[in-house]
Amino acid sequence: MGSPRRPTYAPPSRREPAGRQPAVKAPGQPDVISASKSAPLPDAAPAGPRKKPKKSDLPRTTEAAPDTGDNVLAFPEPPGKRRKRRTLITLGTFLGLVAMLLAAAIFSPILSVGTISVTGTKLVTTGQVQDALGPLKGKPLPQISDEEVGRLLEPLVQIKSVSTQARPPSELVVEIRERIPVALVKQGEQYQLVDVDGVVLAATADAASVSLPVIDGGAGAIGKDLFQATAAVLGALPPDVLSRLSNASAQSVDAVELKLVDGQTIIWGNAGEKELKAKVLEALLKVPADPKNPVRVYDVSAPRHPVTR
Repeated sequence: MGSPRRPTYAPPSRREPAGRQPAVKAPGQPDVISASKSAPLPDAAPAGPRKKPKKSDLPRTTEAAPDTGDNVLAFPEPPGKRRKRRTLITLGTFLGLVAMLLAAAIFSPILSVGTISVTGTKLVTTGQVQDALGPLKGKPLPQISDEEVGRLLEPLVQIKSVSTQARPPSELVVEIRERIPVALVKQGEQYQLVDVDGVVLAATADAASVSLPVIDGGAGAIGKDLFQATAAVLGALPPDVLSRLSNASAQSVDAVELKLVDGQTIIWGNAGEKELKAKVLEALLKVPADPKNPVRVYDVSAPRHPVTR
């Protein structure tokens, strides 16, 4: 089948360019007619929609990984996440070291109790406290608590509370807070020092040696309620006023009376508003005495309207 392209030929009358010799036709050779068909370039893309190349068509520069069906791309770790991981590792290491140091401090015999120092004692002696705390000797300081020290000192009723302080490597400091005596209770030939709760703190045969009022008969003679009401009143008085009292008595819980060493009487009433009554009484006692009109009675049973006569 012939080519559809039109043949090209050179007419005989066409002159050759200068310098070129015409081709010599062999005798009997017909005129030459040449025809050509252009072929597509090797790299030219065929017309129509472009197709996605297959994996097998792509050039390979390295050995391909096994095909698992998923394309996995490895991206670099974000800086924030890397810093967070480093921080957690550092923190964990630090906490581990702290735990090891704490364990060594708690159980190490290097920090065991060797010396017990005592402060705040008046009714009890330092030796009594140290003897009671003898079981603590040799025990690590971090294992000792205020509660444990308080249990060991319970037999010493004069002690109301304690607080401790460890001073490495081997000293335990114990601060004592004692009960405060507010009155003397006569029992036979002796006088017992008692606090507001009626706890007997000490005893003496000379009532004049102690600047405290005397509650005649004690708790057993005047009744528990009357004793507690009287002791509560005495516990509310300032030390300078308490030192001027001679004795205290109560006909009922609403009729507490106090006597000063100079013979003056204080009508207190009940134990209500005792802090306010104590302040009013202290202010009245500071008023200069008038020799012409001496005060014999201070009535603070109604503290907002005190009366002197």
